[in-house]
Amino acid sequence: MGFISYIKEEINVIRERDPAIKSNMEVFLYPSFKVILRYRVAHKLYLKKHYFLARWISQRAARKTGIEIHPGATIGKGLFIDHGSGVIIGETAILGDNVTLYQGVTLGGTGKEQGKRHPTLEDNVMVSAGAKVLGSFTIGENSKIGAGSVVLEAVPPNCTVVGVPGRIVRRDNTKIPRSDMDQVHLPNPTLNDIKELQIENFQLFEELKDMESHMFCMEETSNGDYHVKDKCKQCKENLRKQIEEEKKQNETV
Repeated sequence: MGFISYIKEEINVIRERDPAIKSNMEVFLYPSFKVILRYRVAHKLYLKKHYFLARWISQRAARKTGIEIHPGATIGKGLFIDHGSGVIIGETAILGDNVTLYQGVTLGGTGKEQGKRHPTLEDNVMVSAGAKVLGSFTIGENSKIGAGSVVLEAVPPNCTVVGVPGRIVRRDNTKIPRSDMDQVHLPNPTLNDIKELQIENFQLFEELKDMESHMFCMEETSNGDYHVKDKCKQCKENLRKQIEEEKKQNETV
């Protein structure tokens, strides 16, 4: 691909995914455009083992844009980094085509392990603001990582991940098109768990209230047993039903 063709492709990528852009000339002001252009040069130098020069170019780009892409990373076509400040892409990270990253995203490792230690993002993956993807595993194609999530294990294709640590919420295996940039309307499994606990807590509270009300209907006899007071008709009726059920069970046995 020629240089002019590459510039045109980058312009199309940014215009497709950023509604704020009004003209093609604005693309040249985008930190995403600048840093990816420098990354392509640095990556070629890195592959030719000119490591110092490659790092020199990438570090200059990081100081100017706030986006740090290691020249050893492998990045496909159509990467878009929106806003970009604080984005870090590690040396052994692999990004497929049409990946979208937002500000504060880290594609990092988990320690000093050797070899492949950064994540692989397949085609059409979107990683929302502030999310951290740490470790050597794969994020399947068409998947979304919610804002602020910390992902520590592999994600199948066509999934949404939210929370700390990240939890997978399937979307009926429906592919997410690369034009889908919604970071907000994502499932919240933590909130769902809290709601379920609230419902269970309310049910237990109602049962305890019912038991407490019946306790006042009981009185101790002279031989130490308990029986229902005469004035509590409801408790007597409940006791009668319980005795009948026990008799039926005994007869069945």
